[in-house]
Amino acid sequence: MAKQEHPIPLLSHERVETNNFLMIVLILIVLSVGGLVEIVPLFFQKSTTEPIKGIEPYTPLQLAGRDIYQREGCYNCHSQMIRPFRSETLRYGHYSVAGESVYDHPFQWGSKRTGPDLARVGGKYNDEWHRIHLNNPRDLVPESNMPAYPWLEKSPVDGDSLPAHMRALRTVGVPYTDAQIAAATADVKGKTELDAVVAYLQMLGLALK
Repeated sequence: MAKQEHPIPLLSHERVETNNFLMIVLILIVLSVGGLVEIVPLFFQKSTTEPIKGIEPYTPLQLAGRDIYQREGCYNCHSQMIRPFRSETLRYGHYSVAGESVYDHPFQWGSKRTGPDLARVGGKYNDEWHRIHLNNPRDLVPESNMPAYPWLEKSPVDGDSLPAHMRALRTVGVPYTDAQIAAATADVKGKTELDAVVAYLQMLGLALK
């Protein structure tokens, strides 16, 4: 008598383990559901969507400085995220919270540190210290491997591009007014890129200090 064969169920272990395409599809579904379960609730929590007390949108000069900071790749060596560990908070100060970065698009959090974390650098040094450090870091920190940025002192801020940038940020939730946008170009007139970067660095972390 011939042995009767039973069909393999569609999602049996045997079928999944022997079908690479099916396994990939199921893995992607599981990862997508898991990711959505973790991420979607964050869009509705006030602690992640509302600015903390003392946080204001960047001024035109600070915004220009942030653009230059990104352009020069400073984020490759300096994070702006203090993790909630004792060793971190003892060295850098209060751990980073989401409400600090609601106006950052994109935010500059990260864990790689070739150089010190900059999340609380605002007010730590005076403006002149930052100017010297950016012009030639080894004048202040002989062992530094940070490159110098002498051209920043000679390059004027591109004020003409700021109104469009601020309008774009307003579309994603940064509360710039029409008056602020209209005055942006005049606000940075006569300022150098060095002025802008220093202004940006000097405001980092002040709200939680």
